[in-house]
Amino acid sequence: MKRASLSLLLLLIALPAQEVPPGVEVDAHTLEVLRLINTKNPNHVPALGLQEESAYARTADDVTPFGAVKPYKQHFLLQMEYTGPGRAIPEPQNVDSVKIGFIGPIAPTVSVATGGASHEEALGKKMLQGAQLSIEHANQRGGYLRRKVPFELVVANDNGLWGSTGNEVINMVYTQPTWAILGTIDSANSHIAIRVALKAEIVMVNTGDTDPTFIETNIPWVARNIGDDRQMGYLLVDYLIRKRNLRRIGIIRASNRYGRFGVREIKDSARRLGQPVVIEMAYRLGGDDYSLQVDRLKEAGVDAVIHWGNAREAAIILNQLRAAGMNQPYFCSDRCISSEFTHLAGHNAEGVMAGSPWNPLREDPKLAAFQKAFRSRFGEEAETYAAHAYDGMNLLIWSIQVAGLNRAKIRDILATRATPWPGVTGDIPLTSVLDDGGDVFLGEFKRGAWIYHAREDLDIPRGITSAEAKR
Repeated sequence: MKRASLSLLLLLIALPAQEVPPGVEVDAHTLEVLRLINTKNPNHVPALGLQEESAYARTADDVTPFGAVKPYKQHFLLQMEYTGPGRAIPEPQNVDSVKIGFIGPIAPTVSVATGGASHEEALGKKMLQGAQLSIEHANQRGGYLRRKVPFELVVANDNGLWGSTGNEVINMVYTQPTWAILGTIDSANSHIAIRVALKAEIVMVNTGDTDPTFIETNIPWVARNIGDDRQMGYLLVDYLIRKRNLRRIGIIRASNRYGRFGVREIKDSARRLGQPVVIEMAYRLGGDDYSLQVDRLKEAGVDAVIHWGNAREAAIILNQLRAAGMNQPYFCSDRCISSEFTHLAGHNAEGVMAGSPWNPLREDPKLAAFQKAFRSRFGEEAETYAAHAYDGMNLLIWSIQVAGLNRAKIRDILATRATPWPGVTGDIPLTSVLDDGGDVFLGEFKRGAWIYHAREDLDIPRGITSAEAKR
């Protein structure tokens, strides 16, 4: 990973520090970016430098598409540049509050896009709590420091109806208006929202959609600060195949976009490693009887079962597998790391492993302070959707504090950050597609609690990328 270097001379003549409000963390690189984007020429595209990756998403050579055949063109390695207008728009004069949008599933709906009745409201409410806490903490520190006015959260329900999320983005851009948006969880709705954000030219940070294709849209206004299903899939494959050499893997998943795209990299990687998934069974959300899928998995003689879907279905399926005499190792997506799953699964939850985009048990003063504040504010423990929303909103607030009230400049500051964002979920290095390039983990339910393993803890070998092979 590399970023175009900045001239030392330019750093020395960078924008004076007093133009960034005191108390806002800013380094020489960001100051230089700020100097470049503060040009008065509306037709000028500043040379901000574009980040470039040597291998997309740290994909190992042996699971890369096309094998040893070099493709004519490789995508997602060079960062998208924003060459449009907007940087010369002055900050508005009359501002009573700085509004930031929130879009998430916080009320029940029914939609074809979500595979039927929505089951993500509990996740969306947690995401909203994390965003609210971030806004409250920012206001305790003085709000928008350039004007001494508070930040304000504008909340909209991601109701699952096709196109409605796009309408909410339009409302936030042209009616409210907001300066940036955080959301959402459902993949289909997220894709709609970011395409509208592209046309409206507003930054949108995603903190809950782990669909790998979300960020593969090459939209320069979009970022994500949560490890996706591609990274968690690679880790699971490396553990099951490279580490444990389990040869007959079966998949059972939700029949929605989350389930379908969540297991795609697992299937592709297993096939390219010579141990293709032997069976994949889908199910409708909200059911109680999965005997058909269980029977098919049993007939296939699988060595391990991977489930991709919500916590409720994961627990019911696990119980029915065990009742059928299937004691194979059971692996899940990160949504199963929840009290709902462990409560419904009971003693069967022992030994279950799941991908996780963070380690909530690590020792970190920032994390401990956040957990304490969340507990005090909401009377419950913070989980992954709350923590990632807190980090995502903090990243947006920092970008606004540095850039000022100009959407194009807010995008520039976020997109050119050279150092990982120090989040409560861990350090968040943004890749060339502005995705979270940080580590992911394996959660294991053991003796009544989830514990978390880094790749190094379990001595899980990782496939080698071309760049690593040349070193």
